[in-house]
Amino acid sequence: MEYRRLGKSGLQVSVLSLGSWLTFGKQISDTVAQKLMEMAYEQGVNFFDNAEIYARGESERVMGKILKKMKWDRSSYLVSSKVFFGDGGQKPNQTGLSRKHIFEACDAALKRLNVDYLDLYFCHRPDKNTPISETVWAMNHLIQQGKILYWGTSEWSAQEIMEAHMVAREARLIGPTMEQPQYNMFHRDKVEVEFGQVYKTVGLGTTIWSPLASGVLTNKYLDKFPKDTRLGMEGLEWLKERSLSHERMEKVSKLNQLAGEIGTTMPKLAIAWCLKNPNVSTVILGASKPEHLEETLQSFQELDKLDATILDQIETILDNKPKQPQF
Repeated sequence: MEYRRLGKSGLQVSVLSLGSWLTFGKQISDTVAQKLMEMAYEQGVNFFDNAEIYARGESERVMGKILKKMKWDRSSYLVSSKVFFGDGGQKPNQTGLSRKHIFEACDAALKRLNVDYLDLYFCHRPDKNTPISETVWAMNHLIQQGKILYWGTSEWSAQEIMEAHMVAREARLIGPTMEQPQYNMFHRDKVEVEFGQVYKTVGLGTTIWSPLASGVLTNKYLDKFPKDTRLGMEGLEWLKERSLSHERMEKVSKLNQLAGEIGTTMPKLAIAWCLKNPNVSTVILGASKPEHLEETLQSFQELDKLDATILDQIETILDNKPKQPQF
């Protein structure tokens, strides 16, 4: 496994990490979840990603039971949670980024995950109803209390991230260390363009999600729609419709052919492509089957195959390179 610094922080994170969205506590059994975590840990993964909303808290409970059972040295792994959507409650103050919800959500996550502190704590979405200053102060207080070590954002704009840093700088508080954006071959603008200046000014780290575009950047949708996949789950019809367009599948077919030509697979090609971006700290993998994770955990070994010529071929197939702003 390889490791990168999380932005300008001193924290080292494995370039590949394991997430639990849609799988732990929902799509897979606890036994399979344990197998996935053991497999990832044994191969050098040190970051496990979670959130209060995943399976309405059940994902964190499953992960917490596994962490307690494994008895891994606490200094050997990182675990995260995210706050905003709540764990199912819809009453006032059970969602959002108010000081009240942030504090209560953090305590609940610690109990579910069976840990004394969270290594990473993300604001899962921006909250238009709460002043950013209140959120920054709340996160800083959690750091002072030893309940979290680093805080960050997920799906925030560059402007919102910089506003949080301005508040932190003026009040001499700790600003967000990392952002968790979606990033893959089909979703590029935010990571490659919008955050361009943020990397330079505050050293933003990124823990990117959906590197396989919900499984589209594999070969499993090229022939017919398979059973028991993420895009076939009830409630995700919108994701299926958006993801499996004819244009996208034509590109995936060409990418799959290119992957075979250079001696790799489509999933490993897509993940290694994400890792080629030096501003990506870690790629969060999702898996419902051990054999799938076994494959994607080898993706970082494919980096040398993605030389300038291959990257140019990929750009030609994708035909979606974001335009850089003219200064």
